[in-house]
Amino acid sequence: MNSTLQQTAEFRKMYSSDLDRVILIEREIFLFPWSLGNFADSIKAGYVCQVLEQADVLFGYGIMMMSPEEAHILTIGIAADWQKKGWGKKLLQHFIQHASGENAKSIFLDVRESNHGAAQLYKQMGFQHIATRKGYYPAMCGREDALVMQLML
Repeated sequence: MNSTLQQTAEFRKMYSSDLDRVILIEREIFLFPWSLGNFADSIKAGYVCQVLEQADVLFGYGIMMMSPEEAHILTIGIAADWQKKGWGKKLLQHFIQHASGENAKSIFLDVRESNHGAAQLYKQMGFQHIATRKGYYPAMCGREDALVMQLML
């Protein structure tokens, strides 16, 4: 993908009308995806729900919950064909800028222990592993631990 195309992608608010496309990506990239209801509830709750699209192709999304001094990134997803092209990093930077603009002092997120690519990206972006949630995620053979990561702003 050339840089001209990358520059035309835009972040915008996620709407209920986007959920059919969001859930397709979610089911494509996660073995244990969020439900349509999880996304709808996040929009209804007023969380920071964003999509990333280019020429009417929605290929990324994320949801972040804000509280007075901290943010918690609940989910980020990039369609499989768009992965490994810097879009996850751009989406993460977008959320970091938003949280900073809201005067958050830190951002938290959870990542599967086995998701080495995502954990590496988060480390590159300055997140630090601060705790482990034992058996937090469903897994094919039981449960999987979550790494709790934090970025101080």
